[in-house]
Amino acid sequence: MLAAGVAFAAFHAQAQAPPAPTAPAARFVVVLNAAHGGDDAGANLDGQPEKDFTLAMSIRLRSLLAARGIAVVTTRESDVSVDAVQRAEIADHADAQACLTLHASETGAGIHLFTSSLAPAGATLFEPWKTAQAAWISRSVALEGVLNSALQHAGLSVTFGRTLLPAIDSMTCPAVALEIAPGKQAGGVSGTSVPGSLADPEYRSQVADAITAALLEWRTEGSNP
Repeated sequence: MLAAGVAFAAFHAQAQAPPAPTAPAARFVVVLNAAHGGDDAGANLDGQPEKDFTLAMSIRLRSLLAARGIAVVTTRESDVSVDAVQRAEIADHADAQACLTLHASETGAGIHLFTSSLAPAGATLFEPWKTAQAAWISRSVALEGVLNSALQHAGLSVTFGRTLLPAIDSMTCPAVALEIAPGKQAGGVSGTSVPGSLADPEYRSQVADAITAALLEWRTEGSNP
C-alpha cells in the first residue's frame, strides 16, 4: 500500500511539474547602412542630397521592420559622417542575418542590386578584413534573389551588378547594396513630387514595403544556410 502511495505521489508530482522551458527563438537582425552623410552629400537628386534620401529610407525601413519583430541596427541615425571601416564594424558586431546598404540615383529606373565582386572563398577562423565578404558571397547572392522577387512582385524593375564597395567587402553577413532610382523616367518641375520620382511619397512607400516583404521572407525561408 505504501509503495502504491509513493507511486501515486510521484505520478501526481510529475503531472503537476511545469513544462520544460523551450529554447528562445534565434534573434533575427538586419543592418541598415544609409550611404553618405555629413560632409559626404552623395549625388544631387533633383535638388535633394542623396544622404538625406538614404537616411529617410533607412528610418522608414527601421520602423516597418521593428513593427514586425525584426531587430534593426543602423550605421547612422542623423546627418553624420561614418567611414567605411566604421560601417563594416557596426555590421560585423551586430551578427546580422542581412545587411543592406542604401544608395539612390537619378540615373536609370527602378532598383539596382549590387553584391560584392570579390571571388567566393571558404570561411576561415580569422577573415581577412578587406575581403571578409568573400566567405558570404553565396548567401549575399541568395539574399539578392529574395529582394529581386519581392521588388518585381511589387511591380518594380530590377537590374543586377557586382562591384567593389569597401564597406560591404569587409562585412561578415549576407550583404546587398540597393541603388534606388526613379520608378520611371518622367519630367517635371524641380522639387515637385512627380509620380514615380524619388520625391514621390507613394513610390518611396512602394519601395520600402517591397524591401520589408523581402526581409520577412528571408527571415522565414532563406536566412539559414
